[in-house]
Amino acid sequence: MTGRFKDGLRYLSRFTLRRAWNGIKVIGSYYFSRWTRKERQWGMPMAIAIEPTTACNLGCPECPSGLKQFSRPTGNLKSQLFRKTIDELAPTLTYLTFYFQGEPYIHPSFLDMVRYAHERKIYTATSTNAHFLNAEMARKTVRSGLDRLIISIDGTDQETYEQYRVKGSIHRVLEGTRHMVEAKKSLKSATPHLIFQFLVVKPNEHQVEEIKQLGKKMGVDEVRFKTAQVYHYENGNPLIPDNEKYSRYQKQKDGKYRIKNQMDHHCWKLWHSSVITWDGMVVPCCFDKDAAYRLGNLKRTDFKTLWYGDLYANFRQTVLQSRSGTDICRNCSEGTKVWA
Repeated sequence: MTGRFKDGLRYLSRFTLRRAWNGIKVIGSYYFSRWTRKERQWGMPMAIAIEPTTACNLGCPECPSGLKQFSRPTGNLKSQLFRKTIDELAPTLTYLTFYFQGEPYIHPSFLDMVRYAHERKIYTATSTNAHFLNAEMARKTVRSGLDRLIISIDGTDQETYEQYRVKGSIHRVLEGTRHMVEAKKSLKSATPHLIFQFLVVKPNEHQVEEIKQLGKKMGVDEVRFKTAQVYHYENGNPLIPDNEKYSRYQKQKDGKYRIKNQMDHHCWKLWHSSVITWDGMVVPCCFDKDAAYRLGNLKRTDFKTLWYGDLYANFRQTVLQSRSGTDICRNCSEGTKVWA
């Protein structure tokens, strides 16, 4: 069996009867809402993204964390808030992503939180720039039970890599990857499923084939290509690749750019998942990087109340009527990952 197939089976193994029934209710309410254009939510979220920290050691040009351009406060997730949230959601939650903004490994208790979720049989994943993956941290990562580790690697040499990963070191990324591969072998562990994720931008698109070979050489389980979201794309952007396969945007006859995918008036994410910031704010999805659409605060109330509350219901209803009126939806596209 391939690593990707085994990873899929590992996720499916997290389903209990209660989680499966919850998933059926979520799917049913989503399609009911699409067909009737009336918001209904019958289940709890199947997936959650939670933000360990907003801090980051890099300065990537399209990332508010890297650019230090948040209008919201920065900080680290408190363990008490995390445990309270997981305790509430664990009976129905199957997938937990430890990432929104920032570099997760900067949080001093990040792997303790992973272990806490793992012990509740929740599939856990995170994304990292791999600069903190020394040999000891790699072994701790394996022992934490983390199921999936996405390593962002946007170049095969330093000159190309640092054009997007500003302040980053390709040497440290490769070294961190090597530590992870060795830790899995020495501890005889199939997890975490290691993914090289290559954000395709114009400066690195010539290395698409090279990264496939590098991933194979390093011993990662999978290589993925991700299209880049840019904030100002209408008049072109130096990050938009020439190869449209790896671009979210398409050049028009008048020289302007538009998002390739059609903007449908529905969104699966609003029914099956949610995002929680480090300070307990609940926001609709990962495109709301600055937490502009705040649907509640977990420091004041429980998640279930917010999930079924008026703010969430009204936001879902707005999207069912028209996504074009919501700015985080206008630069959203489904299918942002391309398989290797």
